Amino acid sequence: MGKILEINGPLVKLELPQTVLGEQVRVGRLGLVGEVISRDGNTALAQLYEDTAGLCPGEEAEGLGWPLSVELGPGLLGGIFDGVQRPLQAMWEQSGDRIARGVAVASLPRDRRWHFVPDPGRRAGMPLFGGEVLGTVQETESIQHRILVPPQVQGELLELAPEGEHTVEDVIGRVRLADGRIEKLHLFHRWPVRTPRPFRQRDHAVAPLITGQRILDTFYPLLKGGKAAIPGPFGAGKTMLQHQVARWCNAQIVIYVGCGERGNELTDVLESMPTLTDPHTGRPLMERTLLVANTSNMPVVAREASIYVGITLAEYFRDQGYDVVMVADSTSRWAEALREVAGRLGQMPVEEGYPAYLGSRLAAFYERAGRVETLAGDHGSVTLIGAVSPPGGDFSEPVTSHTKEIIQTFWALSKELADARHYPAVDWLESFSGYVSSAAKWWADNIDPGWEAARAAALDLLAASEELQRIVNLVGVEALSSEQRWTLEAASLIKEGLLQQAATDEVDSFASPEKQFALLTALLDIHRQGMKLVKLGAPARRLIQMPLLAQARRWKSQHSSDDLEALKAKIAAIPAAFEPLLLEYAPAAPSSAMEEIRP
Repeated sequence: MGKILEINGPLVKLELPQTVLGEQVRVGRLGLVGEVISRDGNTALAQLYEDTAGLCPGEEAEGLGWPLSVELGPGLLGGIFDGVQRPLQAMWEQSGDRIARGVAVASLPRDRRWHFVPDPGRRAGMPLFGGEVLGTVQETESIQHRILVPPQVQGELLELAPEGEHTVEDVIGRVRLADGRIEKLHLFHRWPVRTPRPFRQRDHAVAPLITGQRILDTFYPLLKGGKAAIPGPFGAGKTMLQHQVARWCNAQIVIYVGCGERGNELTDVLESMPTLTDPHTGRPLMERTLLVANTSNMPVVAREASIYVGITLAEYFRDQGYDVVMVADSTSRWAEALREVAGRLGQMPVEEGYPAYLGSRLAAFYERAGRVETLAGDHGSVTLIGAVSPPGGDFSEPVTSHTKEIIQTFWALSKELADARHYPAVDWLESFSGYVSSAAKWWADNIDPGWEAARAAALDLLAASEELQRIVNLVGVEALSSEQRWTLEAASLIKEGLLQQAATDEVDSFASPEKQFALLTALLDIHRQGMKLVKLGAPARRLIQMPLLAQARRWKSQHSSDDLEALKAKIAAIPAAFEPLLLEYAPAAPSSAMEEIRP
């Protein structure tokens, strides 16, 4: 037992001779919890996860004997936790609308009984290794929870409980360790959040994360086990894009971490998520989702911890063989927490006041993503998507620039596109993906070998239109040739008919890869047919007035992913729409040109 010596905001200096770095401590009459971040002789410096107002020097303090850890077991899915994995519903039931400081609530329900089905291959006397599956619990209708041996446990299995009902604290097995000690096994175990969970080896990510958002899947793909960032200024639609990814992506588990976001935004998430239906199963989306909520008015240190809590939970489900997506909103607020704590510690600031280790902390966080072979021999993945909120939309600020060097997919949001009501407001010039060649193999095997070439053609067209738009802004559209005017119109067709996608549109909120490719090739075909006619002498004005262009802009909302035959019928009729103009302008053209343009 020790005592408080000094208080400096969330940092508390303690007289605790026996503590070690990273150990959790409980201080004061309220029992506030924190962790030791430095030591000097008999004194320790701890950062507390709760407000220290009213704490006084001389009050008691004690070390708890373990680092900041999370409880991993049945009862996680569907839960809403704070930044240190305390369930908000249980905290509300205990202390009301205003959560009192020092509230101690178990992360997993202790009174709920789960139906445990042991692995039939497990027998007494068999060797048991960390990470292996002991049995299963049907946690929700959508997800079967695999009960894992804690990674550090290895020995001889002495006994395993038969099929039946158990609480998370019941002993379901016993293992004799190499030193002769007996280790009890439960439905859950604890793991320190700042230590990555072990695995056998990393695998190469091979399949794209299908989000149903065309600008992401078709133009800037992300692989399962990949790393992505969504930078953008206030109002550009970061949160809505993350919601769309969380709802529609083909991962099996979704973890949403609200790190330092405004309370009203996070309230919308907490209220809307439980009402959503999983489009893949028809069940409630929360059956495969969990939320970690830490708003901007909560203690800054808990904000810093919430990111590690989320990624540890993601790794746990990865170790069960699931594909997991973790969305962190936002890493900028997490970096601000690092800056505040570093300032109170008196550490030398560098760029914009951030500590010198900002880049290494970001890299260490993102490196916990990946597709791996688990200790049990399964394959699972953690895909990390971090939002970045650069002040004023300045992508050169430290958090964005460091993140850009680490990740492979960069979905840059544009305030100009958002102001023009173009959603998702992903800037096709600033964004990039390092996974295109890997994704192309999947598209070639599952959709069409022409995906990579069609994607490149569309991006070239968009880039060309940006150059032409600068000319128009200077001297007007009259200075453009017919070919240039048609290029501008075709690019506009791709922007409106392909890249724009309303989250509230019941038909177009999600687009399957088949629908995405069909729309992409159709709009490129319209551009190609029109360009050939322009070269035959047809004025761009005549082409722009064609009813086909207005119709093509509406195809995305008229045909769902299950209605592709009707869409393909309209696409097949594209050449016929150009036939009248072809008959009008083709007589003066060489026969070779006529043959080239005919279907």
